Amino acid sequence: MTAPALEITGLTVRYGDVTAVHDLDLELAAGETVALLGPNGAGKSSTVNAVLGLVPPSAGQVRVLGRRPREAVEAGCVGVMLQHGGLPSQARVGEVVRLVRRSFPSPWPAEDLLVVTDVAGLVDRRVDQLSGGQRQRVMLALALAGTPPLLVLDEPTAAMDVESRRSFWTTMRELAARGHTVVFATHHLEEADAVADRVVVVAGGRVVADGSAAQVKASASGRTIRFTADPATRFGGLPAVTDEQWHGTSVTLRTADPETTLRALLARHDRLPDLEVRGASLEDAFVSLTAAAVTTATPTATAGDPR
Repeated sequence: MTAPALEITGLTVRYGDVTAVHDLDLELAAGETVALLGPNGAGKSSTVNAVLGLVPPSAGQVRVLGRRPREAVEAGCVGVMLQHGGLPSQARVGEVVRLVRRSFPSPWPAEDLLVVTDVAGLVDRRVDQLSGGQRQRVMLALALAGTPPLLVLDEPTAAMDVESRRSFWTTMRELAARGHTVVFATHHLEEADAVADRVVVVAGGRVVADGSAAQVKASASGRTIRFTADPATRFGGLPAVTDEQWHGTSVTLRTADPETTLRALLARHDRLPDLEVRGASLEDAFVSLTAAAVTTATPTATAGDPR
């Protein structure tokens, strides 16, 4: 039986009197692309640090492909791409990639690595001459240099333009198809919605949602009805409407019962130009889930992740 790519059981991480992660369970299979979401102080960084063997658990355990975190990292089983990773500024890209590849017993073939990460055209470029997006691609090449089964990414597209982001996520899907497990922490919820097979939301040091993006969005109550109207009109008194927002002549109504709200609207108005009815977005679900977690969590669990 193949071991899970990542298995976290009862993980608790404390910093003095502050509990950053509380009894967290999570299991990831090979080939999954998983978005790790959570507000600042949710415990994401502490969880990732425990996976990388940088922080010892106060309780519980972490296994990467059946190994302890430090053993897995030393064996090249984990590739890491941090948002603020450092690179030697005076070196050329090709030199850095060759140096890192030499530190692994079974490195990713050099030519294929450069093609997969779209770095082939940068090998003669000095690191301090790279744009933000190019720097991120080089960081990805270094993370993949040891052919790691598990890839952990922290805000991987933060410095990329639209085209670079599209290319990056195409690469991530290709890696998942090869059997690599990709875990990425991001504040770009639209990216998580578009590319992740699975969305894990952490708040108050706990997992508060775990499933496909569609499943997480379905957990949020309410729908939105949007249409064009006279800004002098107000709709807050309609049945089931919980919120009303205007942008110019466009009004968005949040409703707990869209059918009831629509019937009331159509009884009062012959036309509703540009009518749209939408389910909750991932952002809606995220806000709802994390707010509820903060409300119900214990004081030590909500004290925040000091890292």
